[in-house]
Amino acid sequence: MTSSWFQDPTLLAAMLGALLPFVSFAVIMVFTRPYPKLSATISVAAVSVSLICALSLLGRHWHLEHPIQYTAKWLVSGNLYVPFGFMLDQLSLLMLTIVAGISFLVQVYSLGYMAGDPGFARYYAFQSLFAWAMMTMTIAPTMLQFYVFWELVGLASYLLIGFYYEKFSASEAGKKAFVMTRLGDIAFFLGLLLVLLNFGNLNILDMNSVDVTARMSPALITLSAILIFGGVAGKSAQFPLLTWLPDAMEGPTPVSALLHSATMVAAGVYMFARIFPFFSKSPTAMTLFLAIGTITMLLASTMAMVTSDIKQVWAFSTISQLGFMVMGLAAGSYFAGIFHLTTHAGFKALLFLCSGVFIHEFETNDFFEIGKYGGRGLKVPIVCITLAAAALSGLPPLSGFFSKEAIMGGLAELPNPIWLWAGLLGAFLTAYYSFRLIFAILFPKKIEEVHHDEHGGHGHGDDHHHAGLYWVMAWPLIILAAVTLVLGFFQTPLENFLVGHHGGAEGHGGGHHAWLLYVAVGLALSGVALAWLEFGRKGASQVGFVERLEPVKTLFAERWYIDHFYRLFLDYVIYGIFSNLFTRNDRQVIDGGIDGLCRATVGGGRVLSFLQSGMLQYNLMVMFAVLALVALYFFF
Repeated sequence: MTSSWFQDPTLLAAMLGALLPFVSFAVIMVFTRPYPKLSATISVAAVSVSLICALSLLGRHWHLEHPIQYTAKWLVSGNLYVPFGFMLDQLSLLMLTIVAGISFLVQVYSLGYMAGDPGFARYYAFQSLFAWAMMTMTIAPTMLQFYVFWELVGLASYLLIGFYYEKFSASEAGKKAFVMTRLGDIAFFLGLLLVLLNFGNLNILDMNSVDVTARMSPALITLSAILIFGGVAGKSAQFPLLTWLPDAMEGPTPVSALLHSATMVAAGVYMFARIFPFFSKSPTAMTLFLAIGTITMLLASTMAMVTSDIKQVWAFSTISQLGFMVMGLAAGSYFAGIFHLTTHAGFKALLFLCSGVFIHEFETNDFFEIGKYGGRGLKVPIVCITLAAAALSGLPPLSGFFSKEAIMGGLAELPNPIWLWAGLLGAFLTAYYSFRLIFAILFPKKIEEVHHDEHGGHGHGDDHHHAGLYWVMAWPLIILAAVTLVLGFFQTPLENFLVGHHGGAEGHGGGHHAWLLYVAVGLALSGVALAWLEFGRKGASQVGFVERLEPVKTLFAERWYIDHFYRLFLDYVIYGIFSNLFTRNDRQVIDGGIDGLCRATVGGGRVLSFLQSGMLQYNLMVMFAVLALVALYFFF
């Protein structure tokens, strides 16, 4: 380090913010796991300090001119020097604050949601592990360190998704998420190796510099960019690696909020933005990424239109919104992609946490059942989830409206209008499936007689205790709702913070088209209106137009048969060809070779045993044969 850590407040804040969650994880797993309340206190305290450190760093360096790096030797081998440390710039400071803020709110909310769970302490240990890995990845100065903590984020998400490991479905969901994201990570790692071998450096600032084009050919940059994007496709659930995310709903609902808002799945989009200048050096790769983001956004939107599981609706929505972010970045609008990541963090966490209150209260994920049992009677979550759905739909004046309009502006700048029309179609579908859920809860066809107290309780058991848990979960909702209401109005300061100091060199924020504003909002309102006609109005059948077309409904419900394709690919290609060949090779070549060598050794021993038969004439015969051979060698 260039200075002592306790003499530099910036370095001290970065170290404390990143490392305290790991200390919390270690302490809980080794010492306090038998004590749930103490474990939760340690975890929440650690992430609280991390949030304070992140906010202090953001405020202290709001007008930062140049990135700050702190590095120390990590790996040294010959001429190879690999540093470890922290890099603070506008993007990492913003993302660090988002991750710390969401992690803190989720952990506070979990005090109520997870109360009484037998794995309470283990849950908070995994939450701390996730927070440490994600925050350290966010401020990594090199892509190698980034990759190490990228994998640790994957490990933590696997542990959280499969938290209820005694359930077969949860265990399978965790494995599916781990394996599918690893497929993308293999490509990611190969891309990094390609850059390292040809550029000789994985420092993020160097990769983003113009020196890359001088030492790597355009074809090589394109290939390495596409391979690295494989990590984005896996982590951020982009086509074709998108089907693991809905199954990840098997974890506790606060985990869904943590993973599917600004943190784990947004890590891929963050990586895209982190090395955005490197990706931008290949127009071919950027066009490919734009196509992948568009396909992902549309496919996930259709899947959300036919499911009745409240968490899966928001999971498909997350995939779709991540596709929007990729579209914005791939269109060259750096700020629009990051701004939507920021706003999405707030309203998507709010959607999942509100859903958690309903699930905790009614013990069902089916939003039709939630409506039937009186979900609209829970005042705080129903108001907050409606607000968040409106933000997700891009309705003004909520935060999602501003960030979606920024992306639409970026798409409008492209010469091919198909990308903009696809984005507008996605905006319509988003509003439709979001308010399909909202209206089904607000206006159910049949209402069961269930008594609720003023805090949302059923009126049985310990009402005071129930009300206490309810408000523990309600306060994070209120905070996130406030963020969703006001964040969009900070678009200009955020844009100046992120790209103003570059003079637009890192990607424009999208063009300004008055007509586009009216078209986008009009389509969103049309989606809401269609949802009202089918699910909200009195006497509505609560059957969507897609659900009336059985073949289309089946196609969407089966996720466009993507999982079926993977199943067939595994059965006929991986198991049927490769596994069969490897099994035959193992049995016939490896085992057969070893068995043949053993038989040859035994046979040779039997032949040679005749030389030690104890009969003198055999010994004399061998000696004569050896001498004859020696004589022939020397004389002939």
